[in-house]
Amino acid sequence: MKLKLEHFLEVIQQVDTLEAFQDATETLRDALELEHVVYHWVNSVGERFGAGTYSSEWVDRYLDKEYLRMDPVIFGCFQRFTPVNWKQLDWSSKAAKVFLVEAIDFGVGNQGYTIPIRGPHGQFALFTVNNTAADEDWEHFIEIHGRDLIIVAHEFNKKALHFEAGGTVLPTPTLSPRELMAISNLAKGLSRAQAAQEMGISEHTLRVYIEAARHKLGALNTTHAVARAMSTGVIIV
Repeated sequence: MKLKLEHFLEVIQQVDTLEAFQDATETLRDALELEHVVYHWVNSVGERFGAGTYSSEWVDRYLDKEYLRMDPVIFGCFQRFTPVNWKQLDWSSKAAKVFLVEAIDFGVGNQGYTIPIRGPHGQFALFTVNNTAADEDWEHFIEIHGRDLIIVAHEFNKKALHFEAGGTVLPTPTLSPRELMAISNLAKGLSRAQAAQEMGISEHTLRVYIEAARHKLGALNTTHAVARAMSTGVIIV
C-alpha cells in the first residue's frame, strides 16, 4: 500500500476540476479493489457536495427518501472525531435496518469505514470506503490500510477546501458550463447514460456535475433541480 499511497497522493494533489476529483475516487476504489469510495462534505455556508462511486440510482433514491435525516453513518460520525468502522454504529432501529437492506440492494457493500473531518468555519466532511466482506476480513483491511486512508481523506479535504476558497457565493445560482450542459441534457429528456455519452464523460462524473448544480439551485432532487433551472431561466430548452 505504501507505493500505491505515494502514487495516489500525487494524483489527488494534481486535481484541479470536479471531474478530476470524481476520477480520483474511482482511481482509489480500483487500486484498493473496493466496492466504493465516497467523499461528502458540507461547506462553511451549508452547501453540500459529494463525489464518489455509488450508483446514480442509489444517490437519487437516498435523496428522494431523505435518508440524510436518519442515516446512521451521518449521525454516528458527526459525534466522533476518529475513524469509524460501520459495525460500531447503531443499526438497531427498524428504520436503520430497512435503510441498510435497501442500500445493499442498490449495490452498497455491507462493510464501511468512515473518517470524519472538520475544517475551518464549520466545514464538515466524511470520507468513506465501502466493500462487501466478512467482519474478520474487513477488520484486517482496516488494520492494514486505516492509517493511510486517514492521510488520503485529508488530502481529499484539502482539495475540497481549495475549491471552496476559489468559489464566489452569488445571490442567484450560477452554474458552470459543464453543470449547465448536464442539467440541460436531462431537461431534454436524455437518460443519464445518454447525457454522459453526449458530454463524453462517465455516468459517475455526470453525477458530480448534476449534484453540484442541484445544491447551487437549492433543489431536493434531480427532477426538482431541472424544474428550478428552467423556471428561473438558468437553462432554456
